[in-house]
Amino acid sequence: MSPSEKPITVVLAEDQGILRSSLTIMLGIEPDIKVVASVSNGAEALRAVGLHLPAVLVTDIEMPQVTGLDLAIRVKELYPSTRVLILTTFARPGYLRRALDAGAVGYLLKDCPSTEMAEAVRRVAHGERVIDPGLAAESWSADAGPLTEREREVLRRAGEGESTAELARTLRLTEGTIRNYLSEAISKLGAHNRTEAARLARAKGWL
Repeated sequence: MSPSEKPITVVLAEDQGILRSSLTIMLGIEPDIKVVASVSNGAEALRAVGLHLPAVLVTDIEMPQVTGLDLAIRVKELYPSTRVLILTTFARPGYLRRALDAGAVGYLLKDCPSTEMAEAVRRVAHGERVIDPGLAAESWSADAGPLTEREREVLRRAGEGESTAELARTLRLTEGTIRNYLSEAISKLGAHNRTEAARLARAKGWL
């Protein structure tokens, strides 16, 4: 990188402390990349993006407070100049499709080589889309799933332990409407209850 060039700024969101530190160090040694914030949850990530307006947000999918997918949606709406790169353990086409629908432009697995990770940040920052090659090929034939977006949201929250009353209050819906969404999701997945339905949907990458 020449002295006149600005480094690629990155906000890193990862809830596992050791991995977050490792990624921060790994990206930080690249001469053309600068990690401006390293945070442990989705809410902090959204604040950091608003503060620093980085070129790239690198985030996991499973994040406390705000998930990586919800984060991608919010960042696309509020800070469209920041491009989102998902770094995750979920090697499932369902998650990839949902990440792309949410506005992410990159999707890599956590076991990728460090050089591949740094290069992905560069490519994403310069407007390219970067997707794990094996997962990209598999996603063409993947089932997008039977659930609507609202059914996914309700089932995901229910699977995380929210009660019907809490869901109704959070989503500003009636408890009857929440029960209808859950009933539909359970029926579509052939499950016996909301817990089993959430487990089945998560295994498929639909949540």
